[in-house]
Amino acid sequence: MKHFSKLNNEELDLLFEAILSLETKEDCYKFFEDLCTINEMASISQRMQVALMLRERKTYIDIAKATGASTATISRVNRCLNYGSEGYKLVFDKLYGNNK
Repeated sequence: MKHFSKLNNEELDLLFEAILSLETKEDCYKFFEDLCTINEMASISQRMQVALMLRERKTYIDIAKATGASTATISRVNRCLNYGSEGYKLVFDKLYGNNK
């Protein structure tokens, strides 16, 4: 079943299939080290941390101090949490259940 999104295309399907084939964190480190720049990985991991802290109801000021994220980034992640495709929710529910 295809998720209808403005992002759907065969190239992304290949990327997502590749990610789904990874079985360990070590596999992920190897793949993403080859795939992404250090800055890209830092940005992605920062957004995950911001999303987690927003889910924990931390303030923008606390999040900015802890992560170094700009208020624009925090706002963007917050918008995705509230009005996005529920991707963050899906991942956090799988990682932590509904506890956070």
